Amino acid sequence: MFGRVPWRRLGAAFGMLAVSLTGLAIGLYLAAATSVDVGPFRATMALTPSWYGDTEVVLPPLGSLQLDSHDGPARLMVRLDALDRTRTEALITDPAGITTASRTAVDDVRAGVSRLVLRATAVAILGAMLLAALVYRRMRQVAWAGGLALTIMVGAFGTAFGTFNPGALREPRYEGLLANAPSVLGNAQRIADRYDEYAAQLQKLVSNVGSLYATVQNLPVYSPEDNTLRVLHVSDLHLNPAAWGVLRTVVDNFHIDVVVDTGDITDWGSEPEKAFVASISLLKVPYVFVRGNHDSAVTQAAVAAQPNAIVLDNRVVKVAGLSIAGIGDPRFTPDKGAEPAGSGESKQTVERVIDVGDQLADTIAKQRERTVDLALVHDPLSAGPLAGYTPVVLAGHRHHREVGKLGDDKTMLMVQGSTGGAGLRGLEGETPTPLTMSVLYFDDDRALMAYDDITVGGTGLAEVALSRHVVDDTPPGQSAAPGSSPRPTPSRTR
Repeated sequence: MFGRVPWRRLGAAFGMLAVSLTGLAIGLYLAAATSVDVGPFRATMALTPSWYGDTEVVLPPLGSLQLDSHDGPARLMVRLDALDRTRTEALITDPAGITTASRTAVDDVRAGVSRLVLRATAVAILGAMLLAALVYRRMRQVAWAGGLALTIMVGAFGTAFGTFNPGALREPRYEGLLANAPSVLGNAQRIADRYDEYAAQLQKLVSNVGSLYATVQNLPVYSPEDNTLRVLHVSDLHLNPAAWGVLRTVVDNFHIDVVVDTGDITDWGSEPEKAFVASISLLKVPYVFVRGNHDSAVTQAAVAAQPNAIVLDNRVVKVAGLSIAGIGDPRFTPDKGAEPAGSGESKQTVERVIDVGDQLADTIAKQRERTVDLALVHDPLSAGPLAGYTPVVLAGHRHHREVGKLGDDKTMLMVQGSTGGAGLRGLEGETPTPLTMSVLYFDDDRALMAYDDITVGGTGLAEVALSRHVVDDTPPGQSAAPGSSPRPTPSRTR
């Protein structure tokens, strides 16, 4: 014969469980978070109740990555709040910094998770006990609530560790702007692996660039004088920290007077990317910049904040005796997926890009007291209207080095490749994208006499190549625009 069902005891047990779970959840929502340094980032880790587990990595304002990292009733959230400027500069300055940071990042995350587990357990128990004290007002029930909370947390963490999926990073789900990341960056794991290889080669690359200058001094045809003005043309760094070490070496060894950057220093123009441009100040020479289509107003302001930087947006300045005009790109298109592949630019966009060239030409025409020696634009399409207004126009955007003439052949157009090796995109293909830059030599009359094209090998390639060109000897097969046309062929968004 069956006994009577102890409904009162069951009700009390379920009530205690409900109070414990509610207090546990309140504790987790309110206080289960901790701050941790992960490489150059300051990150926040938080734990919340969940039916499915998983991990969310939030990168404001770009979006988030969803990782199928584990199962269970606990969800991990990691938010990258900001880049620490001091640690970022140290990372970029030290050629081995990237490799070191990648090694220590795992330890940083592990330490942060351990701290978070202890904190979450403590606040969960505390929340359950406080709520039990308010409901029951008896120490026995308070102790039971604390014990239940501890049991639940141990079970949740045990489930998470038991179902941990180390391969989750290879198959992230992107949300927000990052939803376009697979089409822009390709396989994340492949890029990460190749960048490790790239970082390992960086020290050798910098050493080779340093030794290159001695060889340059013995090149025939043109020998720079002591009073020769040396300008370093860079473009499209695309957030590649490896570029800064090479730039500093070239600036020091080639005795560069001015660096000019024709845009796309970042990829997304976001707030966290501001720290990347801080390395401009380490170059110790004037840095003249025009905005590219990947650079936002935030990016432009961050560059302008550097003590040695000069931002040009439809104006003319005199730097080291050289009169330089420049204007930023009218577009802000960090999302390459906005238009179908191969579609090029719309007619309206082409007209906007050409129009900024017209605006800069008008600004140059108003300069009564001085001629403009050099003009800067991002897209070569903007260079056409400048034919005849300045002897030299520098551009970038295409990630391919080209040299040619504009209009009546009185204006030279020099299109730089990518000084950042196209950023992360340059690490995806089988053939790595090299880092390119050029040293321009101007005489006392501020006329361009010669230029050196420097090419630094991409991932896994440590060689450095230099070719010297004397002006009026345009390299064969490198015409940037037909001489009969004042405007170059429209180029696709990069």
